Amino acid sequence: MPKYSYVAMDAHGKEVKGVIEVASQNEAIGRIREMNLFPTKIVEVDGAKAAKKTGKAAPARPAAKGKKRGALDIQIKIPGLGGRVKPKVLMTFTRQLATLVDAGLPLLRGLRVLEKQERNPTLKNVIGELALAVEGGSTFSEALAQHPKIFNRLYVNMVKAGEMGGVLEVVLNRLAQFQEKAQKIKGKVVAAMFYPVAVLFVAATIITVLTVYVIPKFEEVFAGLLEGEALPAFTRLVLNISRVIRENILMTFGVIVGFFVLLKLATKTKLGRLIWDKIKLKLPAIGPLISKLAIARFTRTLGTLVSSGVPILQALTIVKETAGNVVIANAIAAVHDSVKEGETITAPLEASGVFPPMVISMVDVGEQTGALPEMLLKIADNYDDEVDNAVAAMTSLLEPIMIVCLAVIVGSIVIAMFLPLIKLMEGVGEAGGGRRGAED
Repeated sequence: MPKYSYVAMDAHGKEVKGVIEVASQNEAIGRIREMNLFPTKIVEVDGAKAAKKTGKAAPARPAAKGKKRGALDIQIKIPGLGGRVKPKVLMTFTRQLATLVDAGLPLLRGLRVLEKQERNPTLKNVIGELALAVEGGSTFSEALAQHPKIFNRLYVNMVKAGEMGGVLEVVLNRLAQFQEKAQKIKGKVVAAMFYPVAVLFVAATIITVLTVYVIPKFEEVFAGLLEGEALPAFTRLVLNISRVIRENILMTFGVIVGFFVLLKLATKTKLGRLIWDKIKLKLPAIGPLISKLAIARFTRTLGTLVSSGVPILQALTIVKETAGNVVIANAIAAVHDSVKEGETITAPLEASGVFPPMVISMVDVGEQTGALPEMLLKIADNYDDEVDNAVAAMTSLLEPIMIVCLAVIVGSIVIAMFLPLIKLMEGVGEAGGGRRGAED
């Protein structure tokens, strides 16, 4: 009967090593779990040398039924396509897994159940690989870490903390709640921006049609009616703008596209990203909303990580990477350095000038009372409500402004086209009055 050497974690997170004699690796996993241990690595004693060379044991993968890999078995992967899963799909997977584990279903069985019912092909394959890795003796967090495009460091480290503390079902529920909150806020912002974007699209379409097709027709009419007389100045201005756009439509389109491409490239650099993030925070109406979103994300992420058992320094590093704004990330880096030196979180938050006094005061109270995670989550809930109010206020402000702007632009074009007709009618009226005077 083969022997297997194993490395496992006990309920207190202490590493335990040993050798067990069983018929198969799956039986070894079951035996170790009966000992109230969580296996992290299982290696057959005969294959120990190979394991030492790689530094870790490869998870056992059962051979696919009826299929063999041959020389012509080629998997083609196109860069930039596939490999990622939408946040909403991942949120649903996390919530379902949390429900199954919380109901007492073993993790491996829960993964197999979700694999069968998953419709997203990318996530379905990944769940299958996670199940194989766990079945082969890897921890769930180690299996998740093999797919960084889908499971970020926040996800992996929270699961790892849950495994270490023996509260995986609790952490999965927190993760699901975290993702649901983030998705809810994102959905509200997207829904609020739909109307302004739709109005902008309609406005751009109308102005393009008027400029390229309608105004030139009026220009031809004016040339025949006025018989060489000068057009009103405002009409000439509109006609000249239309002519420039019409004759240089490709160049105009290229300039617009080039501007956005250059802006995108500039924000890829450190300095460009810093300047752009500072500008976004200072924009009227939009700046306060971006700031509230960033603060809500920072406090909710940090609160969720710390309450799940992730060490504060590691949690701050993860939060810095997921901040989404360089200015906020720099402030979090200062907090990390302060905590590393044994100081408080409050001082660098206040020095950054990014966080409002209320946030700083609540964090200070949380530090002093030892209830920092709870206080951070309360701040996040409060700012989620403020984001809702800010989105509603911004939408109600943008709608009339955009409608007025569209009315002014279209109205100006219409007036410019009717001014020559008014001039022509005045000329006809004056000529008719002159003829009547001569007859008298």
